[in-house]
Amino acid sequence: MFLFYFSIILAICSSALYHFTAKSTPANVNFTVSLLVTYGVAFIVTLFTFFIFPAHNGVTAELKKLNWASIGLAVAVVGIEFGFLLVYRSGWNLGIAAVLTNVVASLILLPVAILVFKDKISWVNSIFWGFLFVSPGW
Repeated sequence: MFLFYFSIILAICSSALYHFTAKSTPANVNFTVSLLVTYGVAFIVTLFTFFIFPAHNGVTAELKKLNWASIGLAVAVVGIEFGFLLVYRSGWNLGIAAVLTNVVASLILLPVAILVFKDKISWVNSIFWGFLFVSPGW
């Protein structure tokens, strides 16, 4: 049960930190240089996670288990990074841009979740989605 709550808290806090730091990135720095530093630090931080989640069968064995999703995730992450750097440099408000992108992405993912991943929509989900649309004043 700990992992259930810890994981969502980590995702929420990291998302907030992400948007704060993306908005704080200097406007005069080159996108590519900024992201190279970001990914270099992320690589080092990720190496430290081996202390928490060791690869018991070795890294090579784990690499063999990967599929197309790792490449897709990499492309998506770079798109998100460049996208938000452009969004904030072009003058979007921090709160509006973060909420808008997450709501629209959720709307796109809802049919994908149902059709591709066979997720079930319950009354609890429906109440959540209703709250999501009502709370921003839409």
